[in-house]
Amino acid sequence: MVGVLALGAVGVVDAHSQVTVDVDGQVRTLDGYGDTVGEVLALHGIHPGPDDLVQPAVDATAPDDGEVVVRTSKDVTLEIDGETVTFPTTAHTVGELLAAIGPRGEGAVTTSSRSAPLGREPVRVSTLKTVRVAVDDAVVPLRTTRSTVREVLSEVGITLGAQDTTSVPLGAAAVDGMLVVVNRGRTGSDIVTEVMPFKTERVESDSLPQGHEVVQTRGVPGERVTTYEVRTLDGAEVERAVVDRRVTQEPVTEVVLVGTLDVSDIQVDPGSAKAVARSLAAERGWGDDQFVCLDKLWTKESNWRWNAENPSSGAYGIPQALPGSKMASAGSDWRTNPTTQITWGLGYISGRYGSPCAAWNHSMSVGWY
Repeated sequence: MVGVLALGAVGVVDAHSQVTVDVDGQVRTLDGYGDTVGEVLALHGIHPGPDDLVQPAVDATAPDDGEVVVRTSKDVTLEIDGETVTFPTTAHTVGELLAAIGPRGEGAVTTSSRSAPLGREPVRVSTLKTVRVAVDDAVVPLRTTRSTVREVLSEVGITLGAQDTTSVPLGAAAVDGMLVVVNRGRTGSDIVTEVMPFKTERVESDSLPQGHEVVQTRGVPGERVTTYEVRTLDGAEVERAVVDRRVTQEPVTEVVLVGTLDVSDIQVDPGSAKAVARSLAAERGWGDDQFVCLDKLWTKESNWRWNAENPSSGAYGIPQALPGSKMASAGSDWRTNPTTQITWGLGYISGRYGSPCAAWNHSMSVGWY
């Protein structure tokens, strides 16, 4: 882990430059004496551990009047869909931790706010998963963030009768790829309620980077009621014929957007607001796939203009903060400084949605973020 910042005299007279060092948000300007980043840090008592994040890298040439960012690593315990793992991370908030685990963390539900700092208590996460339910001679794929089998069935309206049973306990954790078989218990009634599975339509979208998917329209199973004429012999059923069948709820087709946008050749003008946003996003662990979503989101909101103002709502700046004065938490120059606006906007996205792609998905679904 990083050692204590040594801010006193270090006995070096001729430092060749000044270097801004950001250690976990604590910013200091230090003498930049040394050939490499590691030498500059060591001179001031900063010794990154093997799991710490250092940008530029410790073996890179020391920047001349530049900036060095250090994010210390610590062990965190993550309970994800009922499975507990402990691993080192440089994330410092729940939202940053979810962003670090990639697409699996997008849309996940947590027991803590995404803006909450990581502590000693385990972070419990329920991810977006597909649970297949075999019911009424159909297999229905359900996309859900619910954490138990009971919650999954309840969420989509699959009703269990008093004599119905399931292949796994209702209180069991719902995990990706799980198959739950519903066994219908018969009470002798001639009227049976049956589930009608929904169809899934996958639509390619150049608004999402490759590897990302988003459910544009959530699939909902339908329901039909069938009346049978049952003939029995000595109490045993020997014949069953359909007398009436009517649909009480039509199924809703699930529409899944599949990203096709290639981010390998992304180009950004040096020194532009987009270049600043790309760099600051990278510091949070967000690569070019996430930056593409950020670019589309803020192009839609403000076209990346620092003085963009919505005349009806009063939203202001590149991220369209409402009100704009919220951005004062990132700097007093929030009205005119794109970097201040971007810093606030990235923090807002991390705390509310977890990642730019999750925010862009929300914006495409409802028109705002």
